Amino acid sequence: MLRFLKGVVGGSGTGLKDLPYNIGDPYPTAWGSWTHHRGTSKDDDGGSAVSIFSLSGSNAMDGHLAAGRNGVKRLRTVRHPNILSFLHSTEVESVEGSSSRVTIYIVTEPVMPLSEKIKELGLEGAHRDEYYAWGLNQIAKAVSFLNNDCKLVHGNVCLASVVVTPTLDWKLHAFDVLSEFDGSNGNATGPMLQYEWLIGSQYKPMELAKSDWVAIRKSPPWAIDSWGLGCLIYELFSGMKLGKTEELRNTSSIPKSLLQDYQRLLSSMPSRRMNTAKLIENSEYFQNKLVDTIHFMEILTLKDSVEKDTFFRKLPNLAEQLPRQIVLKKLLPLLASALEFGSAAAPALTALLKMGSWLSSEEFSVKVLPTIVKLFSSNDRAIRVSLLQHIDQYGESLSAQVVDEQVFPHVATGFSDTSAFLRELTLKSMLVLAPKLSQRTISGSLLKYLSKLQVDEEPAIRTNTTILLGNIASYLNEGTRKRVLINAFTVRALRDTFSPARGAGVMALCATSSYYDVTEIATRILPNVVVLTIDPDSDVRSKSFQAAEQFLQIVKQYHETNVGDTAGAASTGISSIPGNASLLGWAMSSLTSKGKPSEQAPLAPANSGVPLSSTTSNASSVMDSPSIAPARVNSSGDLADQPVPESPTSTDGWGEIEDGIHEEQGSDKDGWDDIEPLEEPKPSPALASIQAAQKRPVSQPVSQQKAQAASVRPKSTGRATKDEDDDLWGSIAAPAPKTNKKPLNVKSATALDDDDDPWAAIAAPPPTTRAKPLVAGRGRGKPAAPKLGAQRINRTSSSGM
Repeated sequence: MLRFLKGVVGGSGTGLKDLPYNIGDPYPTAWGSWTHHRGTSKDDDGGSAVSIFSLSGSNAMDGHLAAGRNGVKRLRTVRHPNILSFLHSTEVESVEGSSSRVTIYIVTEPVMPLSEKIKELGLEGAHRDEYYAWGLNQIAKAVSFLNNDCKLVHGNVCLASVVVTPTLDWKLHAFDVLSEFDGSNGNATGPMLQYEWLIGSQYKPMELAKSDWVAIRKSPPWAIDSWGLGCLIYELFSGMKLGKTEELRNTSSIPKSLLQDYQRLLSSMPSRRMNTAKLIENSEYFQNKLVDTIHFMEILTLKDSVEKDTFFRKLPNLAEQLPRQIVLKKLLPLLASALEFGSAAAPALTALLKMGSWLSSEEFSVKVLPTIVKLFSSNDRAIRVSLLQHIDQYGESLSAQVVDEQVFPHVATGFSDTSAFLRELTLKSMLVLAPKLSQRTISGSLLKYLSKLQVDEEPAIRTNTTILLGNIASYLNEGTRKRVLINAFTVRALRDTFSPARGAGVMALCATSSYYDVTEIATRILPNVVVLTIDPDSDVRSKSFQAAEQFLQIVKQYHETNVGDTAGAASTGISSIPGNASLLGWAMSSLTSKGKPSEQAPLAPANSGVPLSSTTSNASSVMDSPSIAPARVNSSGDLADQPVPESPTSTDGWGEIEDGIHEEQGSDKDGWDDIEPLEEPKPSPALASIQAAQKRPVSQPVSQQKAQAASVRPKSTGRATKDEDDDLWGSIAAPAPKTNKKPLNVKSATALDDDDDPWAAIAAPPPTTRAKPLVAGRGRGKPAAPKLGAQRINRTSSSGM
């Protein structure tokens, strides 16, 4: 506020009353009597950059001020992409002692004098010629627009009248001499250019130096400005300001491809001077890669999809051959704009990221990241695929807030996409994005998606889901890890029909071993891992042996330390085994190719280096979301003879633990209950006690077995099948004693009558290696019950008859 008041009282400078801009330091050069200042806007918080031109005079009727007012008027009314953009102007009169001083201010887009920009760029050789060709092409278009379309004469085209924008575009300005061409008025004898005296003598063609207005009016409208364009070419390539007209004959610095056109521009006869419009069309000098590339980008909306696709596929390699600074300051903004507004094809993202890799991290965050974040909301599947394929190139630059609020909600739609290829890419992107997600997003959204993907119909996706969980386990809070990890790795991954998925489950358990206590290792992990030591796949067997040794070592360490509190056992865990180094590599190297996998095929061995290469996702097929069915695991003593189920062994939620797990492992049932609601009720206490008793190898006399077998009738065949499915531990139960008799069938828990003794099941024999449906039967505790029941039934039957 104080700065503003100081400026108002002073009447000039950075706080100028009528100028809503701050005036900064001046550039060393400017056209004519003008001073070119850097400046910023006062209206916005960021202080947008502008350029401010000022012209001062002690007399309000000064000729320079009159010409300056003409320049302001012309610049305000003439609009063209290659003419300096006008923003604001004002005229201020200030009193200095006894005299007054008038100053004209013109505010334009931010630009820099061409001579200063050339020094800053420092281009040489072919890169310099390509950039000069692009700049001259732009100035020639501006001059052609004035001469041919507007019938105006600039009068003083030269190096000083050209400025450069931050995107390295050349703009024409200095319109003080600008005037209409009145060649049709043959009777006029006065000067056509009112302020021609402002033009330096070295820039005047012969007819203008002689003030031969009759000859000028008979000449084409472009005659004077074509001469000026020749002067600009000379100053540009010679690197020196034109001192006198005779120097124009020195053509040693002019490129050979431009020499003939240069000479035609400077023809001594005005009528024979080359039209600037033809210069653009015919000159061989303007046909180079930079000009063609920028020209294609500027008319991109007029191109068809085939041309766009071809162009953007070649652009990454082409960009390496162009001047680096021009690519970053000119092509990169054009490319980002084209992607934002949907005119660019998906391959353009590859070129954008390649150009962005040449920027500093700060510039990348300002120039590239905003475009990428906007692209995540695109419905174009090709754009989404390209974003996910290259996420490792920009993911680290995204802030956690942007990922959590703007990026993840759009990326998450890919988890349920009908394309398996897109689902897999979405899954892999979580390796980069998950560390930046909040715990609320991870628990409330991400884990739900991963739960569904672990029963995806594509085996490679199921495998990668397990691998991803192993990698992001450190970003889960302790409670979530307790509920999720063991269930995801044992209940699903270790029982998957796809051998690399089972191997991934074993490796994931090893990689996260430090998160489990001794009780979990002994009761939940080791029993599941040991089973896989006889897996049909040799790679799975090898990993299982390593895992078993690792977890046994943890238990041994706990035993040796003789710690009473099992909660402290986690600190003695071994975090990983040598094979763990490839865990992250699996997820990043398993890009799938086309081809529908068949899960009904025999399980094939897979190498640990590339475990996912044997099964691929169908990148082009459109699939419905897989229906998730309850797990069906048959108890068998020999896993080699185990049939392959049609769907992966899993449950609807990772925490849904089936009835075969005893009551002491109640934490298993909480695994994913808060994420995927359970649909089946918990087992009754009676059933739990029966299942516990079944694990004890208790034998019976042969006679008692025969008596019970004769008196037992099956109640429900359908229920017996379910009990067989619920027995998850049959494959690892203790072997039954060898006998020639068949095992006793036991009545299911749900069929027990209220008057039956639930403890009678304790003496029940264990299940054999060949699991049979559990059939209802009476216990040994009440031997008289079968006889009494039979008598009641007989009496009722007799009475009924």
